Amino acid sequence: MKTIMQGAEPFFWDGNDIGCLLVHGFTGTPKELRWMGEYLAEKGFTVLGVRLAGHGTSMDDMLQTTWHDWFGSVKEGYSDLISRGKRVVVLGLSMGGALSLHLAAHVPVMGVVAMSTPIRLISPYSSFLPIVRYFVKYMPKGKGTWVDPSVEEWHISYSHYPTDSIIELRKFLAHLRGDLPEVSAPVLLMQSKTDNLVSPRNVNELTGLLSGAQSVETFWVDESDHVITEDVAKEEVFRRAEEFVLKVAGHRRSPH
Repeated sequence: MKTIMQGAEPFFWDGNDIGCLLVHGFTGTPKELRWMGEYLAEKGFTVLGVRLAGHGTSMDDMLQTTWHDWFGSVKEGYSDLISRGKRVVVLGLSMGGALSLHLAAHVPVMGVVAMSTPIRLISPYSSFLPIVRYFVKYMPKGKGTWVDPSVEEWHISYSHYPTDSIIELRKFLAHLRGDLPEVSAPVLLMQSKTDNLVSPRNVNELTGLLSGAQSVETFWVDESDHVITEDVAKEEVFRRAEEFVLKVAGHRRSPH
């Protein structure tokens, strides 16, 4: 059994019949969504924060997984909530947002909240990854650019990007671009205007590809970097997510 990093454990709170499935990002852990989970649980919702396969243990573990394994973790979380009789809204951060949209393309959900979500990777070295992978096992991450620098001490993720896993992410996003027109549920896209990892331009492409969605709303965050669920505007993000969940679930006010 793999050892989970302290603080990187999945979480669950049982509440009403609305199940909020929270999905973290690439090389991240459930902890980056834990504050959001606590907020939603306090409002009375059932909340499940999943840990993606290969995440929250070791980078070598991640190298043994593919994007199909990561998506498998999301499907397991969805099945868990369905088995408990919950109606599911899926909320994902970064790659977790992409996985959430992929889930909505294949199973019925009430809605999707996709935060800081990429639809393609753009970097000066991305085209060289199939060659670089043979020489560089892990790619260094840049220094964190939190608006609130104290979050750096609290945030838990891998220190590097496994090179083969970046290639898997690229494969997944290419696959997702073909799946997005199949999403029929309402979608809320949340994006920081000052995201240093995922360009805000991704929102426009996502909106165009979500041609079959019942609705696509956009919420722009003025002050935060990539992980908007932990940075200074997090409470604003949580409230907007709650409003969306209530709307798609047919509630006018908090069920708590």
